[in-house]
Order: sequence, then structure tokens, then C-alpha cells
Amino acid sequence: MRTKTFFAFFALLFASSYVIADGRSEGRDDPKRSAELFLETAKVYRHPRCINCHPAGSKPTQGMDMHPHVMNVVRGPKDHGAVAMQCTACHGVKNNEASGVPGAPKWAVAPLSMGWQGLNDRELCEAIKDKKKNHGMSLEQLVEHNAKDELVGWAWKPGAGREPAPGTQESFGKLVAEWVATGAHCPN
Repeated sequence: MRTKTFFAFFALLFASSYVIADGRSEGRDDPKRSAELFLETAKVYRHPRCINCHPAGSKPTQGMDMHPHVMNVVRGPKDHGAVAMQCTACHGVKNNEASGVPGAPKWAVAPLSMGWQGLNDRELCEAIKDKKKNHGMSLEQLVEHNAKDELVGWAWKPGAGREPAPGTQESFGKLVAEWVATGAHCPN
């Protein structure tokens, strides 16, 4: 009788620990769900509020139609515009309501390695995860960056007359966190 009780106890302990572990890992390393989540994040990454400053070449775009930036603005040697025409010559640390010129802290064109225009879903996903292309960010840092960075946050507070990125920065941060938690898988 003692032996049966002993084995029953350990069987129950094993089964409950499996259920607990399974419950904790629910949604983790789920390639299909993860890829679906990335496709949702891509709606933000590809929105003009974001992708206008993530050009594949030397010239940022602007507006919902993504036309070339006025005044022939170029990336420049350090992603802050040409030497004689830095981004901060027009863009301040906040939106200028009087002139309509947008602004946020650290205003700049994304590094060329973070040029997303023209990438398909898989290429965009791989580029965002690649430390050589994403400014050296780990997946955890990527979550933090998307959830809290002020320049990223500008996409949801672009000033009068501009359509914000879909959702909120908070919801986007949670979406990126869930994508990472499910394995940060990319779509095919």
C-alpha cells in the first residue's frame, strides 16, 4: 500500500509539474503564432510614420504618399543630414505647432542598416532581429526600444494634420514583446 501511495504521489507530482511547466510555456516558441504576431507588428513598421525615416537609400521620404523629403534632404555621413543641412536645422525635440515641422528627441534618419523600404515580410523580420542591422539591440532591447523610445513614440504623436501609426506605442510594445516571447519567428 505504501509503495502504491508513494508512486501515486510522484506520478501526481510529475503530472502537476508538467501542467505547470506547460502552462508557463503556453504561447512560447510557437512559430506559427510568432510569425502571425510579426505580421501585425509589420503594419506599424511599414506605416509611413515609421518607414519614411527608414529609407533603403540616402533620401528619407515624408507624408502618407512617401514622397521624397522636401528641400532635397539626404541621410548624410552620420544619419543626421548633410553637413550643411542637419536634421536639427528644422526638426526640434518636439513638434512645432506653429510651423507644422515635426520633432522629437534624437531626430535623425535611421542608420542605412535599418533601411526597411522595399523589404518583404521575412526580410523585414530578419533585419529587425539582426544585431548587425538593428543597431546592436538584443530582442529584449528591441522590445524596450519599441515600447518606450521617444523617437519611436513620435509615430503616435506626429502633430496636427498627420495620421498616427496604428494603435498606441504601449500596444505596439506589448505586441513586440509577445512576438519575442513566442520565439521571434519570421513569416515565410
